[in-house]
Amino acid sequence: MSCTTILVGKKASYDGSTMIARNDDGFYDVKKLVVVDPKEQPRKYKSVIGHLEIELPDNPLRYTSTPSVDLKRGIWAANGINEANVAMTATETITSNPRVLGADPMVRYQEKKSRRDKEIPGGIGEEDLVYIVLPYIRSAREGVQRLGSLLEQYGTYESNGIAFSDSDEIWWMETIGGHHWIARRVRDDEYVIMPNQFGIDRFDFEDAFGEQKEFMCSKDMREFIAENHLCLNMDNGFDPRAAFGSHSDSDHVYNTPRAWFMGRYFNPTTYKWDGENADFHPESDNIPWSFVPEKKITVEDVKYILSSYYQGTKYNPYSNVGHPEKAMYRSIGIARTGVMAILQVRGYMPDELKGVEWICFGSNAFNAALPVYTGVNKMPKYISDVTTDTSTENFYWGSRLIGALADPNFPTCIQFIERYQAAIANQGHQLIREYDKKMIEAGKFDLKDEANKKLCEMAKKETINTLNRVLHDASMHMKNNYNRSDN
Repeated sequence: MSCTTILVGKKASYDGSTMIARNDDGFYDVKKLVVVDPKEQPRKYKSVIGHLEIELPDNPLRYTSTPSVDLKRGIWAANGINEANVAMTATETITSNPRVLGADPMVRYQEKKSRRDKEIPGGIGEEDLVYIVLPYIRSAREGVQRLGSLLEQYGTYESNGIAFSDSDEIWWMETIGGHHWIARRVRDDEYVIMPNQFGIDRFDFEDAFGEQKEFMCSKDMREFIAENHLCLNMDNGFDPRAAFGSHSDSDHVYNTPRAWFMGRYFNPTTYKWDGENADFHPESDNIPWSFVPEKKITVEDVKYILSSYYQGTKYNPYSNVGHPEKAMYRSIGIARTGVMAILQVRGYMPDELKGVEWICFGSNAFNAALPVYTGVNKMPKYISDVTTDTSTENFYWGSRLIGALADPNFPTCIQFIERYQAAIANQGHQLIREYDKKMIEAGKFDLKDEANKKLCEMAKKETINTLNRVLHDASMHMKNNYNRSDN
């Protein structure tokens, strides 16, 4: 599933929190935000795509999840924060190459073709990962370790990148072929940008097989690389992106332009991004995996960059100027996004208040980010009670309707969208700050449900107000409109 991910270390963020965020860009998937109680978590799990049965541990933790409403393709929980304040987003579909896949093929489901044959289960994949990992981990590092052991045991049928975070650390993990993986810790003062490509561009084997301060990998990774001649470095170093990833023509229109725009936004003067002598351009294969930003990164920055469509460049599909390059690159804020979540773990807060999930549904160019506390037993109906039928009674369909109406009328509707996004962000920060203060002063943390209810009431009011505006504007621009009045 094509997506875009950004990871922000605690010293790179505005408030010292860790933030991991991802656009879940699948197939216009209808999504909701729910809380999974430990009693609802089964002890045996069977996947829909892989037909794989997995025994799950006892004593799962409560966690948030953004599953598909229609379960015919599986759960696809996408992201969440558990009661130990560990966050996970899965997955960023990444690329590989024939050398890797020839050495360690994907583990694909094989259907029973005759009475004599046996059904052969496939490996684990995006459908499964949050569900079988997040309830069982108490740190970001444990997330890497648990998923690594599952990959080695069951394999996978696809190439994926997965992020884990807690209040101190962020880890990024990438699968390699059917059973192998590597992981790298995001340094506290850095942010990471990830389109749908293999990302990690540096790896330290001494650390991975030693203290594991910043790197981890499969137990046989050194042998796997050597036996299959995967290292492409001309010196003694090792570049994982060159060894395990791809550099195809399609990457240059689909993936690298997104990395270019994100780096250009957060580090506008560190490098030259435009012109003949640019350090990096939209089709560069060597854009770094991580950067130290020029200023600290806010929630609003993350929302903006994951909503972007090359604003301020000649590649903007909404530009009124007829550049021949317009819309030639895949936007970050694409139409088919189902959900985007900014998972914020605030290390400076009491454990009961550390987790805040900023949730968006539909195309990010036109939606708004709503914060909710994660340490609750259930979410308000406005974000959790979603069906496959269009409705104005929930945040998912309200967001989707606004985007569909505003997109063809971008020049006249964008003002309503910007006001809508600012209204929910402003009031969201205000309510979180208000309830943080109330609960800390009282020494009690039982007002989180009340806070989430107020946040959703506010979001519903602003969403309906904006929907009214964009619907009226769209009606005024219908093709069968006519200037002569009937009055």
